[in-house]
Amino acid sequence: MIEITPEYKTRVEQVSLNVCNVVIPMDKIPENLLEAYANLCNELLEDSDEKFIKGWEALPKSAKSLLPQSDFHGFYIANAWLQLSRVAQDISEAADSDDAIDEKEYNGIFTRISDDSLKESAKKLKKARTDRALLNSIRAVIEGK
Repeated sequence: MIEITPEYKTRVEQVSLNVCNVVIPMDKIPENLLEAYANLCNELLEDSDEKFIKGWEALPKSAKSLLPQSDFHGFYIANAWLQLSRVAQDISEAADSDDAIDEKEYNGIFTRISDDSLKESAKKLKKARTDRALLNSIRAVIEGK
């Protein structure tokens, strides 16, 4: 289990916001989406199912040495948010048709997206061990550049 200190939480939230801002100007998204982002951030930060911490611990030492855990956690949360945003757009379009998605199916999508995001984030960090440009890019988005 992760010990979530106020400093850890602040750093994770800042990194996540920085990464998201590179793709989507977070200050321009509607209030209800900002609330959804905050809920996602809190849920993935709590890590009650311990998927994040298990994923972090499974990373090779050489990958973990590239970023602090809090930065990787924020990077993962941002990736999950960005993926969920794309799926939400598809769901919104489907809701306008007869293909509306029920809540049970939506929750399944959320779980799959967060799992996929963790795998993708870990894959990028592992690749960054030998790809300096990728590592520099990850560090730049973490800092909001």
